[in-house]
Amino acid sequence: MVAIAVTRSISIDSDELVETATRSGGAGGQHVNTTDSAVVLRFDVAGSPNLPDMVKRRLIELAGSRMTREGVLILRGESSRSQHMNREEVRERLLALIRDATFVQKKRRPTKPTRASQTRRVDAKKGRSTVKAGRGKPRLD
Repeated sequence: MVAIAVTRSISIDSDELVETATRSGGAGGQHVNTTDSAVVLRFDVAGSPNLPDMVKRRLIELAGSRMTREGVLILRGESSRSQHMNREEVRERLLALIRDATFVQKKRRPTKPTRASQTRRVDAKKGRSTVKAGRGKPRLD
């Protein structure tokens, strides 16, 4: 059981990660039908004792369709021909996703434009209006 550091305060056990190798899709050569180079990583978010509840909730939101109903996060990596590289890539994606879930976005406070900015805006509109009005054909009175 090796602890994988996510942040300074959060780490997950390597036993919580279930990695399986499958065959990659797409074009390949003679070796493609015999090599299991794609890696599927499963991480039980709901059952993880090492993640705080707030991080779990945000992680479930961030994961979207990659999360099952049971609360298991599934990531698939097949960008490389090497199973080792795919395993590293999937683990990095998992850690990045958990790190993103640790950040709490600030609530946006709606603000009103100041009176001075409103008058500047109206004055600018009036100025543009006079410039455009001057572009028309001259009127003969």
